[in-house]
Amino acid sequence: MLTPNEQLRRETELFNAASVAAELEVLASSHSGDQRDLRAALARRLKSALVEGRAVAERLLIRDRQGRRCAERLSFMQDEIIRVLFAFVAKHLYPAQNPSEAEHMAIVATGGYGRGVLGAGSDIDLLFLLPYKQTAWGESVAEAILYCLWDMGLKVGYATRSVSECIRQAKADMTIRTNLLEARYLLGDQKLYDELVARFDKEVVQGTTAQFVAAKLAEREERHRRAGQSRYLVEPNVKDGKGGLRDLHTLYWIAKYVYRVREREELIELGVYDPREYRRFRRCGDFLWAVRSHLHFINGRAEERLSFDLQREIAVRLGYTAHPGLRDVERFMTHYFLIAKDVGDLTAILCAKLEDSQAKPMPVLSRMMARFRPRARRTLSETDDFIVDYNRITVADENAFKRDPVNLIRIFHLAQKYNLAFHPDAMHLATRSLKLIDNALRENETANQLFLEILTSKNDAETVLRRMNEAGVLGRFVPAFGRIVAMMQFNMYHHYTVDEHLIRCIGALADIEAGRSEDTKFATELMRTIQPRHRELLYVTLFLHDIAKGRIEDHSVAGAREARNLCPRLGFSPAETETVAWLIEVHLLMSSVAQSRDLSDRVTIENFSSVVQSVERLKLLTILTTADIKAVGPGVWNSWKAQLIRALYYETEPVLTGGFSEVNRAQRVAAAQAELRGALQDWTPAELDAYIALHYPAYWLKVDLPQKVAHARFLRSAAREGKPVAIEVSFPAVRGVTELMVLAPDHPWLLSIIAGACAVAGANIVDAQIFTTTDGRALDTIAEARRAARITDSIERALRGDLRLPEVVAERAAAKPGPKAFAVEPDVTVNNQWSSRHTMVEVIGLDRPGLLFELTATLSKLNLNIASAHVATFGERVVDVFYVTDLFGAKITSATRQAAIKRALIGLLSQAIAAPPRAAQTASV
Repeated sequence: MLTPNEQLRRETELFNAASVAAELEVLASSHSGDQRDLRAALARRLKSALVEGRAVAERLLIRDRQGRRCAERLSFMQDEIIRVLFAFVAKHLYPAQNPSEAEHMAIVATGGYGRGVLGAGSDIDLLFLLPYKQTAWGESVAEAILYCLWDMGLKVGYATRSVSECIRQAKADMTIRTNLLEARYLLGDQKLYDELVARFDKEVVQGTTAQFVAAKLAEREERHRRAGQSRYLVEPNVKDGKGGLRDLHTLYWIAKYVYRVREREELIELGVYDPREYRRFRRCGDFLWAVRSHLHFINGRAEERLSFDLQREIAVRLGYTAHPGLRDVERFMTHYFLIAKDVGDLTAILCAKLEDSQAKPMPVLSRMMARFRPRARRTLSETDDFIVDYNRITVADENAFKRDPVNLIRIFHLAQKYNLAFHPDAMHLATRSLKLIDNALRENETANQLFLEILTSKNDAETVLRRMNEAGVLGRFVPAFGRIVAMMQFNMYHHYTVDEHLIRCIGALADIEAGRSEDTKFATELMRTIQPRHRELLYVTLFLHDIAKGRIEDHSVAGAREARNLCPRLGFSPAETETVAWLIEVHLLMSSVAQSRDLSDRVTIENFSSVVQSVERLKLLTILTTADIKAVGPGVWNSWKAQLIRALYYETEPVLTGGFSEVNRAQRVAAAQAELRGALQDWTPAELDAYIALHYPAYWLKVDLPQKVAHARFLRSAAREGKPVAIEVSFPAVRGVTELMVLAPDHPWLLSIIAGACAVAGANIVDAQIFTTTDGRALDTIAEARRAARITDSIERALRGDLRLPEVVAERAAAKPGPKAFAVEPDVTVNNQWSSRHTMVEVIGLDRPGLLFELTATLSKLNLNIASAHVATFGERVVDVFYVTDLFGAKITSATRQAAIKRALIGLLSQAIAAPPRAAQTASV
């Protein structure tokens, strides 16, 4: 039977050691004795062999898609290279004449390389193990090998130590201890290596199991914190992210340290994993190694982040194909997140086994993470099927779920009710009992009532739902949810998978209800005024609103249908069910109208009101929209969006309560002005009156108080200094951006000039507000992530006419092409129904640097006046809306002219320039 190394040697020709060694012998004989030249020639030949071997490994990976096998092939090739290199150095560069005991050494692979797996761009960790009494020979050989490896372009981590030094440092340093745990003999003095292993087991490992496990789990927690706690981030780190390869490595380190296994297969014999779980372990490692290997090959270096621009290429390499409703890349990423979930399950299983093996009064995992306080084992009054073990709920016996399948829901309800954590054994058994969740359980009145109480509880519903999801219970109990588990949406707007987004929405709504967030204060106020039963409807709506993603039909329509199926199960009446279905059907409407319509236009409000129809529905939709955007990802919800949503609510409410009320609007404007007067105590009444007269009513309704105060002080400062053009930079800590305020004389090309100047300066615009004052000036507030000084200079030069914007913007766009991962079908709509005074031009397309400048310049060249612009960017997708008239102030009614507008803008959007998108950005003129 062939050994693993013999099998690797037979199945591939990554590196023919005998052939290369023969060539090197010829090379040595042809050199005149100059060691430097000989070493350089040696490195060149081995580097050439390495490059050729990696190319073969990449072809084999694409052919057989075996990720771990690829990593083993690369590791074996590296082993062979080091063996050839050592033999050459020992014979031709530093031959030992009559070698003494001190002139022996062992070369040992450590760290990841010690596991016998290697990425194409991974570091090589080597230990040069020397006798206690060392000579210059060992150091010279080690140095020659290292220099050659470095000259080959390899990244090498190394140490030169005696056995005693290794033991002493392993005791003191957990990183060194972990590296030595994976030590693998390569060549040299086998006795030295055997001594190291024996002494390491006896002097380092014995009696230190708890210490090591604690350190590794704490290290894992810190790594997750740095990489992003969720395993469902849409651009995951394959190595260090939650559910990535490093988590599998941590499992192996712990198992190896605690159970002293040398091979993974021994975990089955010891009962740590059963055969099915072990197959999951291998399957996870094989998949993650395939992804990581492709990342390294494509980038030519150790790239660990699975970014959008690489996901599609890797999906194709791994053989994924598109299915109805899901692209190839989305199917690949869904598989990735399911694997990450499996890694989490395997972690829980190992931790449970560790606890069983420890005869200590407090569980290992609890002791390690310091999450729980030791409490007595106790029962629960509601049932005999569960017990509390050190503040964690677990099953009384293995038949708890079989006896009563409702227990698969009840365990989560009880944990939530009593603030209990979940014992890994209970979660493991729940996962293995999923087949008990059938139609009978789904229709069970008690099970559905318990689930509704979990979903709508004020006691951390988000965490409990996430645990239900991780155990697989949630997706089985609500099959529609099961279809979107780990589903990735291939765009730059959504930060999480669909299921993770829905669960985070529940957390966002809970925060709104509890008033925990200052930036959702308006939604909190509305939450306190809705009908009591509608509170439950909101939680159910948020849980379901994206549940039909990944289907061919519109997910809002399909989601409403799912709601009509589920809500009766949960005890809702037909009328309540229809409210949930309606909210799901229109859940995107309020955000779209607020960000891309003129809220001061009566037609906008009347059209929106005709859909909403009641104040109660308006309240529910406002709260739903706030929670939905808040849960998309960090920084997506901001004060500007909050102000737009609030403005749309206040503009719509009077229509729904008896007609469009200018009195109500005037009262709100007056209240906003009075609020500003109260904030500017250091201004004279005359100054306040003059300043307030500068702004139109729309300004007072669309800007929050801190921005109003900043604008007022900025305009007063510019007036005192006599500046017709002024720019001010601020750094509001709450927003984490640089903010620029621009004051300039208004003219038709102003928006285009400012947009072009920002593009030239490379601004990453977060949002923008642009208002015209009554004295013919424009006040612009632009938030961006960096480059404040450069943008200021660029805007000033552009307004003076010192920049040739079309040429400079085009040069910058061509010089910095962005990722080509995304495609957005260009679409232009010309609509005369959404405004009584203007023609609305809506533009949808793929974002790129300078696009806003190009769009506004094109509209101006078409002899159109831009009355207002509303710019929104959702990841890579722009939705820009312009309210325009002809030069005489009339709507564009001619079909020929409308067609010309669409043709020009579609042509602009279709230009094959892919570039980094703006961050989520909004603007209003």
